[in-house]
Amino acid sequence: MASNQFISGMVVTPPWEIERTVHIKAVEETNPEYGCPPDRRPLRDHIRFGIINLDKPPGPTSHEVVTWVKRMMGLDKAGHGGTLDPKVTGVLPIALEDATKVVQALLSAGKEYVCVMRTHDEVEEHRVVETLKLFEGRIYQRPPVRSSVKRRLRTRTIYRIEYLEGDGRNWLFKVACESGTYIRKLCYDVGELLGCGAHMHELRRIRSGPFTEHDIVTLYDLADALTLLREEGDEEGLRELIHPMEDALKLLPKIWVRDSAVEALCSGAYLAVPGILQLESGIRKGSMVAVMTMKGEAVALMRAEMSTEEILEAERGIAATPMRVLMPRGVYPRMW
Repeated sequence: MASNQFISGMVVTPPWEIERTVHIKAVEETNPEYGCPPDRRPLRDHIRFGIINLDKPPGPTSHEVVTWVKRMMGLDKAGHGGTLDPKVTGVLPIALEDATKVVQALLSAGKEYVCVMRTHDEVEEHRVVETLKLFEGRIYQRPPVRSSVKRRLRTRTIYRIEYLEGDGRNWLFKVACESGTYIRKLCYDVGELLGCGAHMHELRRIRSGPFTEHDIVTLYDLADALTLLREEGDEEGLRELIHPMEDALKLLPKIWVRDSAVEALCSGAYLAVPGILQLESGIRKGSMVAVMTMKGEAVALMRAEMSTEEILEAERGIAATPMRVLMPRGVYPRMW
């Protein structure tokens, strides 16, 4: 029953609204001879470690869109940051080549949608508004029949539902939610509570983690930029369409390390406290953190073994353990 969908009314702050402060633990200059700030990479590396914030058109599957991008750019590998149903449009971050390693950071980031829900009978506006509000917080969801995952009961967080307008049958609202939340199932459950039934009529994703529709690009934009590069040798258009993979890590708490620690981390080493120069607030033990060079390059995704406060107080010990190495070996010299 729909009444069993609720866990609590507690509302959690969306990841993109969390404010973090940077704490300096030690000071050391970075050597300009090694590495490169992400926005200054040569075009080949800019593509290799790049992400396209693509506006997925209605019709094709997310996998088909990724395949088109690979063929257009002549790439061997690409991946997307969260599946959209064929009819759904909007933000589909596509990671290119080695940037596919950061996809797991996108999959754990929040999402935001604009939805048109259609009720099966006329409903008073205040009832719809009140019912939508009931679904804010932690809820139970079982994926719909047409989903690509197992239909087991699980919990998800809906950060916020913002009602926009309606006409008695069609209702427009925005949803900010945890990844893996099914808006189609949300509409069904709202309809059950209203007593008349409802379904998702139209859906557009306007945010996937740090990527929003404000700087979204189309397949036509990509085709034009590639034509400009191939026919005139102008790479600026393509550069502007591709984000450094570090942009995908904007919502994760970060730790910046010494140059001398980078190559060890690229080899899978644990991050020890003496290798840390700066770190952000909000690091919790067990949470995912992004480890960066002082030039802003992504080194690895790691699991925090200490909180921000514990790292600041400690002089030794293991601060984080590796989850996924992002930087190739050899960019920085071996110093151990």
